[in-house]
Amino acid sequence: MAFDGASVLFYIFSLLALLIFSFVINNKRTKNDNDSKIKPPPSPPSLPIIGHLHLIGSIIPKSFQTLSRLYGPLIQLNLGASTTLVVSNAQVAKQILKTHELKFINRPQFGSSHCNCYKGSNFITAPYGPYWRFMKKICVTKLLSTSQLGCFLHIREQEIEKLLKSLVVCSSDGRSTDLCTDLTILANNIFCRMTMGTTCLEHNVDAETILYLVREITHIGAKLSMGDVLGPLGKLDLFGYGKRLKKVMGEFDKILERIMEDHEERKIEDSQGDMMDILLQVYTNPNAEVRLTRNDIKALFLDIFLAGTDTTSVAMQWAMAEIMNNPRIMKKLKAEIDVVVGTKRLVKEFDVPNMPYLRAFVKEVLRLHPPAPLALRQSVEDCKINGYDIKAQTRTLINVYAIMRDPQSWVNPDEFIPERFLAGGDGINGGDYEHANKMDGDDFRHIPFGFGRRGCPGSSLALTVIQVTVGALIQCFDWKVKGRDNVNMEEGSSFSARLANPILCYPITSFNPFHVSA
Repeated sequence: MAFDGASVLFYIFSLLALLIFSFVINNKRTKNDNDSKIKPPPSPPSLPIIGHLHLIGSIIPKSFQTLSRLYGPLIQLNLGASTTLVVSNAQVAKQILKTHELKFINRPQFGSSHCNCYKGSNFITAPYGPYWRFMKKICVTKLLSTSQLGCFLHIREQEIEKLLKSLVVCSSDGRSTDLCTDLTILANNIFCRMTMGTTCLEHNVDAETILYLVREITHIGAKLSMGDVLGPLGKLDLFGYGKRLKKVMGEFDKILERIMEDHEERKIEDSQGDMMDILLQVYTNPNAEVRLTRNDIKALFLDIFLAGTDTTSVAMQWAMAEIMNNPRIMKKLKAEIDVVVGTKRLVKEFDVPNMPYLRAFVKEVLRLHPPAPLALRQSVEDCKINGYDIKAQTRTLINVYAIMRDPQSWVNPDEFIPERFLAGGDGINGGDYEHANKMDGDDFRHIPFGFGRRGCPGSSLALTVIQVTVGALIQCFDWKVKGRDNVNMEEGSSFSARLANPILCYPITSFNPFHVSA
């Protein structure tokens, strides 16, 4: 890529400005840290300007975990122009997520927010207040209530059966498949149909386009968020990511607007409609507690796709990878399915409560491979945590990945042992983990969906999709990894905890619920 003289000078001056800005910020930090009245959390030795950036590797949650083992469960990191707290054990996480929850009730805004056409409408990052509480109530009582999820049961069953049929054909032809792609499409189709109904899939291209756009928004947004280390200079958009994000979000917005207009023309009652129909009724209700805008609705759907599709898909991918690498576990799962379901029909959602080993297996997947490895919070006022002074507006990362691999909480924390979640199972403090299997409010060792008011409102839906899909894939197929003995378990880079490589494998039909000859 060629640069003219003006471009070179621009980048040189930008770099100099960054150096000066970072120098001033670091001096200010040093002055504040030297105040005898303030006791900040421990911090590793840092370098001028870049702070602790040199200590952060490509897998960010694992880098934070390494630092916490050296400097403690609550540490302060200076990442360029950004100061961040990192929490890495259950005891400190409980202080932030429960004891002082209202002091850490907000989520931080990152570098991508100024490029977001829905800025001010996003539910996930909205400050705690009337708007956030109203949207949370809608999610819990309407969109994701038990009765509403029951209305979408046929959608989940149809999409799972569609995947199974395609794999039966693949098995019959002796072809391999990329199971990561298959599971991502499954999750995307389920969420598209539940949120926006058949309109979203009438021409199929919409579902594929939404999946592509959401991935782009995630990818570009992560780069812009990393740009926070530049401080105010990040808003200069030196690399054009801001412009790219605005373009992608503009395309997403056009699709959402068209789908909203289609729903407005149909005017389906909420008892028969999808999530879009429910929100449009709230939108047109003059007596609503909070009057929603069209951007509010679009932003909520973007949040659902960003937080739902990807995390659900990633969890299922890790589950299948663990199954393929652990024949003993797969044998136990198949045996449980045979006992509970039999050999005449496909496993269903109502079977799952009677399958403790499958549930324990999924919990162990979420413990070892949390699809959202970092929970984000921001303090709203000065407070003390673990004896240290925390200032208002401090960004805080709860390292869920480290907490659920903490050797002080878990026996053999890096080993995959579903039995630790069974009554009498050996896996935590050498004994029984039945109490944690109930997920009570005082156990912060297993928090894959966060906790409290800011916990994931869609956790029940995600668990349901993961459990029944994995159950069906185990019931119907044996699996052979293509070109190797085991699935490569290397973790992906950045903030994500996804697999670094696709799962290329051969499905071998062991039970065909559709009576299709294989």
